[in-house]
Amino acid sequence: MAGDERGRESGPGRAERGDRAERARAQAEAVHPHGHPRPRVRLDLPRVKRRTWLPEYDPEAFGRGSERIARFLGTGRFIVWMTVVIILWVVWNFSAPHHLRFDQYPFIFLTLMLSLQASYAAPLILLAQNRQDDRDRVNLEQDRKQNERSIADTEYLTREIASLRMGLGEVATRDWIRSEFEDLVRELDERRVFPRESEEGDR
Repeated sequence: MAGDERGRESGPGRAERGDRAERARAQAEAVHPHGHPRPRVRLDLPRVKRRTWLPEYDPEAFGRGSERIARFLGTGRFIVWMTVVIILWVVWNFSAPHHLRFDQYPFIFLTLMLSLQASYAAPLILLAQNRQDDRDRVNLEQDRKQNERSIADTEYLTREIASLRMGLGEVATRDWIRSEFEDLVRELDERRVFPRESEEGDR
């Protein structure tokens, strides 16, 4: 009896000790290696942004700015202003006093500036084109869905009109009723006339 009671008590005791050991192990794993407790991750809360050394920017604002720049680069105004600047640059470095010239022939600094402008203009134009492609893709998808809805509505109206035509084909019209009445009156007249002629012949 006493041994059974000890065995019964030892079973739950072992289970409790096992649960305590599991909890202690979980707490030990949850502790950061430097000794700080690891923050719990909750799925019902938004994730906290990690600190980064890279500069943060708004992609939408950057995209709008690139579109404005690309739109300006594709205008005649930009070509005119760039031509004027290049002409002034060349004329100044030819006609100005020697000590005031900042880019003498063969205009290496001017070539560098034009290369730098082209190297920045190409990615900006590509970014603007990608944004325009995304907008076109969304517009095409919306147009496709609108066309599908229009086709479905047209098919529904076509079926309704066909059913109305079939229903109207079974409806008695005025001319048909008039012709039926005329046939009925003619049939009644014939039934009434022939007996009279037969009675007069018998007499």
